[in-house]
Amino acid sequence: MTSSTAPALSCAAPEHEQRLLAELSKDTPASFGAMFLGRATRTPAAVAYRSPGTGSEWIAHTWGEAAAAVREIAAGLIAHGLRPEQRVAIAAATSVTWIEADFGVMCAGGATTTVYPSSAPAEVEHILTDSGSRFAFAEDAAQRDKVAPYVEQVFLFTELDELRARGRAALDEDPELVDRTTAAVGPDHLATLIYTSGTTGLPKGVRINHSAWVYQGLAIEAMGIVRPDDVGYLWLPLSHAFGKALLSCQISIGFEFAVDGDTTRIVDRLAEVRPTIMPAVPRIFEKVYAGVHAQVGGGLKGRLFALAVKAGHTNPLADVLLAKVRARFGGRMRYFISGASALDPGIAAWFGALGLPIAEGYGLTESCATTVFNRPDAPEYGTVGRPLPGTDVRIADDGEVLLRGPGMMSGYHGLESILVDGWLPTGDIGEITARGSLKITDRKKDLIKTSTGKYVAPSAIEAKLKALCPAVGQVLVHGDRRKFVSALIDLDETVTRTPEVEAEIARCVKELNTGLNPWETIKKYVIVDEHFDVESGLLTPSMKLRRRAAEERYQSQLNALYA
Repeated sequence: MTSSTAPALSCAAPEHEQRLLAELSKDTPASFGAMFLGRATRTPAAVAYRSPGTGSEWIAHTWGEAAAAVREIAAGLIAHGLRPEQRVAIAAATSVTWIEADFGVMCAGGATTTVYPSSAPAEVEHILTDSGSRFAFAEDAAQRDKVAPYVEQVFLFTELDELRARGRAALDEDPELVDRTTAAVGPDHLATLIYTSGTTGLPKGVRINHSAWVYQGLAIEAMGIVRPDDVGYLWLPLSHAFGKALLSCQISIGFEFAVDGDTTRIVDRLAEVRPTIMPAVPRIFEKVYAGVHAQVGGGLKGRLFALAVKAGHTNPLADVLLAKVRARFGGRMRYFISGASALDPGIAAWFGALGLPIAEGYGLTESCATTVFNRPDAPEYGTVGRPLPGTDVRIADDGEVLLRGPGMMSGYHGLESILVDGWLPTGDIGEITARGSLKITDRKKDLIKTSTGKYVAPSAIEAKLKALCPAVGQVLVHGDRRKFVSALIDLDETVTRTPEVEAEIARCVKELNTGLNPWETIKKYVIVDEHFDVESGLLTPSMKLRRRAAEERYQSQLNALYA
């Protein structure tokens, strides 16, 4: 390796972003709730959120209207006896009501415990009892029934009028009640308790203080990648740290979010909302990539489209063809944000050629999700970019990525802190590129060591195969202490298993292997009959593969490959 390409041991944000963050931080809000109310005071008539109405109609909610709802919910909770830093759970899909309930809890001085609506009853029991949540919000009767045994009272989203009426009565008696309560919340008070998805074992509660969320918003504003006139489309679960981080930058900058957690309507909604930015997970981009290629097909049409992609959107003739793909996303998209898991660099480059750049980011629940980010104007594909201003990244001697900055958690609920001198060990293996970007190579605990002593990074191979083969849904690369690498392959939910599909997968595995080291190649594989999803217990709610669970479930099939 030459000195010009030798990786550094640490990386940081550009100097101009650091300077702007320092300027923005001179008047830092004391709490996330205060940040929200401050935004509503500055731009009360601007649209904050839009929610689905009837048909293609979207209902606008101004910052002033959202703040009125938040104040009433907060006052209602205070009237019910909520005290500082007591936990209130929210078990619901993403919606404007979720956001208002969340900030209502924080402006009342409480802390939100987030619960995925897909969480199994046993996991809900663990989260609510471990967190000591006193109250809960639920979107419907099914969620109410899951949380009710473990809290004093449940407030249904469909029946919030009573809580808000009680809040209005409290505010009539004491108009300064919520402002006074919010002002008493300090930067080091607990804002959110988010339980990790738990790829192994029981979820741990990540304690995130108000200062961490406030920092997130200011740091993203300092990066200059989002504008007040942007329109975002928010469908990701707000139970996840990624979703909450998006709210922090929205409040800091003041742009508009169309909010709808119904993932079955995303394509239709994009045409209605015509967003300029949209966060998503890699599976969305994989499916679009596969879908376009399946529609274009081979022959002359396929060759013409491939040539157009190669020429890129800056070529006027090629752009005529590529514009048809951009139109699927509303025609105004400036860039996408990808997070939660690794995105294949080839897919990212393909979207960039279309004029739809993907800014891939990286973070943990323990670091408020948005910690390292590719700048959309100059992404380095195959990396997750550079840290947010104010955050430092270091590579330990064993290759582990370490993070330090204002966005780190205060610790795990009821457990000892794992931070060492302020540094958070991520469990991920990475390196720093010559451009100063962080590249994640794999999970420290997921690295495979074959019986021949060779190390294999499974997630990179899994991402490559999903990019190559539209028929593939999820992939698990296996081989720890085995003599060769094998795989479990789950078909995409839209694909039916046929001899032709099996032949296509075989072809793609062969193509994949040509680009791998001999010890990394997939020698054998099993096409499984069930889908890897949250309901099967093989994916976490944030769509991460439960690797150990899948290996245990298919242990006999895997063993047979090595017989």
